Amino acid sequence: MSAADTRVGRRRAVPPARPGALPLAGAALAVALVLGWLVVHDGGTVMPGFAAGPVAMAAAFAACRRIGSMIVVPRPVRGFWRLVSHAAICLGIGSVGAFAFANNDPGLSPYMAVPTLLGVVILMLAFLRLPVERRSALRWAQLVLDGATVAVAGALIYWYVVLDLATAATSTLTQDGAAVTGVGALISLVVIGRAAMSPASAVDPVSLRVLTVAPLIAVATTVLLIAGGDTGRLVISVLGVPVVGAAMALAAYRQELVLRRPARPRAAARPGRLANVLPLLSVVATAALVITVSARQLGWHQRVVIIGAVLIAAFVVARQLLGLRANDRMLAGIRRQQAQLEHEAMHDPLTGLANRARFGTVLAERLAAHRCASVLLVDIDDFKMVNDTMGHAVGDQLLVEVAQRLRHHSAVTHLPARLGGDEFAVLLDADEPGAAEEAAARILAALAVPFRVGEHQLLAHASIGVALAGAGDSADEVLRNADIAMYAAKAAGKATWARFEPRMRSEVVNHARLGSELHNAIIRHELYLAYQPVFDLVTGRMSGAEALVRWRHPVRGAVPPAEFIPVAERSGLIVPLGSWVLREACEQLARWQAEHGAAAIRSINVNVAARQLREAGFVDEVAAVLSDTGLIPANLVLEVTESSVLDGRQVRDTLQALHELGVRLALDDFGTGQSSLSLLRAFPVDVLKLDKSFVDGICDGEDRGRLAVAAAVAQLAEYLDLYAVAEGIETAAQLERLREMGYRLGQGYFMAKPLAPAELAELMVRTGRPVTAA
Repeated sequence: MSAADTRVGRRRAVPPARPGALPLAGAALAVALVLGWLVVHDGGTVMPGFAAGPVAMAAAFAACRRIGSMIVVPRPVRGFWRLVSHAAICLGIGSVGAFAFANNDPGLSPYMAVPTLLGVVILMLAFLRLPVERRSALRWAQLVLDGATVAVAGALIYWYVVLDLATAATSTLTQDGAAVTGVGALISLVVIGRAAMSPASAVDPVSLRVLTVAPLIAVATTVLLIAGGDTGRLVISVLGVPVVGAAMALAAYRQELVLRRPARPRAAARPGRLANVLPLLSVVATAALVITVSARQLGWHQRVVIIGAVLIAAFVVARQLLGLRANDRMLAGIRRQQAQLEHEAMHDPLTGLANRARFGTVLAERLAAHRCASVLLVDIDDFKMVNDTMGHAVGDQLLVEVAQRLRHHSAVTHLPARLGGDEFAVLLDADEPGAAEEAAARILAALAVPFRVGEHQLLAHASIGVALAGAGDSADEVLRNADIAMYAAKAAGKATWARFEPRMRSEVVNHARLGSELHNAIIRHELYLAYQPVFDLVTGRMSGAEALVRWRHPVRGAVPPAEFIPVAERSGLIVPLGSWVLREACEQLARWQAEHGAAAIRSINVNVAARQLREAGFVDEVAAVLSDTGLIPANLVLEVTESSVLDGRQVRDTLQALHELGVRLALDDFGTGQSSLSLLRAFPVDVLKLDKSFVDGICDGEDRGRLAVAAAVAQLAEYLDLYAVAEGIETAAQLERLREMGYRLGQGYFMAKPLAPAELAELMVRTGRPVTAA
């Protein structure tokens, strides 16, 4: 990975996209213009009044299509809104035809009737395709009977009432088209009502109720166009389509508002009283029609029989209504519980974001549909420190705040989720590296702003892995790739992002294989220690030695520590490995002291990882090793890095306990961190080890910065009564310059490379003369 792959630019966090209010405003404006035109219309041309219809339907199409393209909603819901947008296209085409032929026939011309009827059919299809609970054959039969009841009643009413009132100016084609459209609209009311009643329908119930305006307007339009006066026909002709368009835009806007709110359990849909009552009203209306017709044609005795039959039907209808009311109350509680369970199954209870199950489902659906997708895997850096130092309550609240930032700084078409712990993810509808990387940088910039959690102000940097879905990739593979890239971002220094590259997967496989082999190496005694001497730069005599672990692989040969130490730290093997190094080094020092007496070195340096310091029994382990080997605590120097000291309260407590035990502590690679000086006040340090990068530059007259740091560390150690050790001495000039600065101790290849125990013992016994070079 190049540096450019992980470098993050300073980008200003952008606010989240607002819901699409522009289409709603356009449709509302179209309705307002029509109303204004009706007020000033003086009987001239009517074409201006029809011009608002196509505008309103174009706005409705844009609003519905916007939701149909979002990946944050399930596929059936997206399909629903896409079908509604197709219905808007058909109604818009009909309104264009009405506009074009407005002066010829302000009624329902064929150019408007056919597309309008097709739009009604598509709208019914959209509701029929909504997910519903599984229906038995009896339920399907009930739905068909309800639709048939309304259809027959509507057809009778149109035939005997509405068409009977038609004026002579209304053409037969207009009458037939209006009747068919009106009956279709009545049937669609039943379909919409049944869909709204279904607990499995994920569309916002308020949006569904708003959409019922379309069939209601259709019914009113057909009645007025057939039986209304000239004024009524004109008003409904020019106002009907804009009102339907505005209703569609409003329903879409309401749905988008619900989608942008924090996820919460969806309220159980209120029972669709209209859907239940409409078939019964159809029975009543048909009965009234029968009475009216019979009153004109039958005698008194026949009328009594018919009226009695109608009364019996009315009693049955009333009984059914009471039964429906009782059922509604019982079902409401069941649906509330079902909605709660469905929400809990797909959302994280702490943050309200989508959980791993929903995220994986949406990603899999998108990949199955061969649509573009990218995943950002967001992991909070050093989150464990927050839990350890401030408690889990503060940690949980921080996660809630992080979730809010992700939600507010993600586009409306993105899906943020919490996968578990301090791990989040964002699903993007993009397959371009630039777009995915820009989204990652935007999230990093948002998280870089301090969080206010109770009385605390916290920083929560994150590492982000970016993975673009490729052809044939599964959801698990994309998530796995993002996880690999996230670890690459952490390895690059944290608080950055990295994009997945195929070579990363092979590196992870190699690390896993190397970790398994390292585990076996510990068991099979393939590891050994080499010892690099620490010299007194004034006398030239050996002062101590640093234990360095080495691995002689039976097949690979010598494996460099730079390869297997990171694997040990990542896999947790650093704990048993470190325990072995500690005991082996102490036992070797004890053997040297037993064999060589006063000629032996007095101390041994052992490197300790942060993971070891987090172990609860580490101090007891050190004490036990010293006791078993017969060493005193002053014989042991534990070297720790600055990052280890900053790892949390538990590590600091462990270091303090080791200091109280009498073990000496050395701060390794001193001078390379940003908080080195502040550590000296909180960290019980005994030895400062100047990093090799500063030793390399002390003889370069142009690199005055390194020279100044090296000199300052020597003076600081003298002022604080600490030992200062210079690492990486490779030339005589460096040794002489360090000695002039005041350094008493040093190590490096110029004096001696890491040696086997026997070679180091031979060097120790030569204490009668100074040692200046290997």
